[in-house]
Amino acid sequence: MELLTTNNVWMMICTALVFFMHLGFSLLEIGLTRQKNTINILFKNIFIICIGLLLYCLIGFNLMYPGDFNGFLGFAGFGLEAPLTSEGVLDLTYNEGYTYWTDFLFQGMFAATAATIVSGAVAERIKLGPFMIFVIIYVGIVYPIAGSWKWGGGFLHTLGNEVNAAGELIKEAGFYDFAGSTLVHSVGGWAALVAVWLLGSRIGKFNEGKVCVILGHNIPLATAGVLILWLGWFGFNGGSVLSADPSLTSLTLVTTSLAAAAGGVAAFLVSTLLYKNYDLTMFLNGILGGLVGITAGADQMSPTDAILIGSIAGMIIVGGVALIDKLRLDDPVGAIAVHLICGIWGTLAVGIFGAMKSVDQFLYQLTGVAAYAAFCIATSFIIIFVLKKTIGIRVSKEEEIEGLDNHEHGMSAYPDFRLNEH
Repeated sequence: MELLTTNNVWMMICTALVFFMHLGFSLLEIGLTRQKNTINILFKNIFIICIGLLLYCLIGFNLMYPGDFNGFLGFAGFGLEAPLTSEGVLDLTYNEGYTYWTDFLFQGMFAATAATIVSGAVAERIKLGPFMIFVIIYVGIVYPIAGSWKWGGGFLHTLGNEVNAAGELIKEAGFYDFAGSTLVHSVGGWAALVAVWLLGSRIGKFNEGKVCVILGHNIPLATAGVLILWLGWFGFNGGSVLSADPSLTSLTLVTTSLAAAAGGVAAFLVSTLLYKNYDLTMFLNGILGGLVGITAGADQMSPTDAILIGSIAGMIIVGGVALIDKLRLDDPVGAIAVHLICGIWGTLAVGIFGAMKSVDQFLYQLTGVAAYAAFCIATSFIIIFVLKKTIGIRVSKEEEIEGLDNHEHGMSAYPDFRLNEH
């Protein structure tokens, strides 16, 4: 009982840290975009966490964790129903690490994160109504189904397992994603990629074949957002140990921090060599890239492995941002490079570095990446394409130029010192 209490307290602390990440995402997104769209971005992020928790309670948790399940789709019923003992009290043997209620809340925080990734990529030109519809469907249905394939015991979890004639497991293999490089970050990243493509670029981003930089209005806020996200990642990865095991949680926090630091340094060095200036935004996204990259295998890596994974992620950020621009895709906050490209890298890195490295494991990781790519691209395309052809997904030219805060919310984030920006 004492051990359960200790584990449960740690898991609740981690839940709070993951919740705190939503403030980090909010500050990062508003800092890297223009003042005239601040209220709109904050509204979207508040909506995501509120509706995400409600949907995860009503349908998502039982879609993601349907019980005895090893396929593509399962469902344990609507709403939450905690396991009870014969005396009618909460069954504390539900999990040796934490209670049923803690399990729900911790996983619910993860669910909302996937849609937050999309929010930053489509900032400054998407209609609020269609975006909210997308979030409801993607967080309520798509994310938990995708999550069930691995964390819910689905087909990717059992991929490569071997059993004997008696049906006993003799070899446990399969796709591995410790805390969500693919299950959270790439699931959001694939949807962001599709949304950005269908939505189109902001006015003035691409002129006469040239890429024009649209500066964010508050880089100090963006910096604060990244530092908050780094702190929150201690809960994101540390909580994914699913207990307060002192050895494994400590290792996980060390690898998480080293990858973040290495990602930031690598991104700033490479970008400085290429562009001859010290770009803080590239430094910040390099940190996030390192965090995303280590997330799939944070419990499997040595400190040296973590530094290598983070460094490569930082270099990927610089190349990824340039590639997105070259493809004429407009991602104001670099979400696709950070969450999708580095999410793929981190997932594959499990098969290259650390305790699980092998050719077979790399192929399992590649299979998982491909499965999530196919599912997330197809579902997000259907949702957003239908919205585009029915109610429309993009604001008018006038609304975009004057700002979404004024047109969709009737207020300004900074009413006492408005800037005339277009």
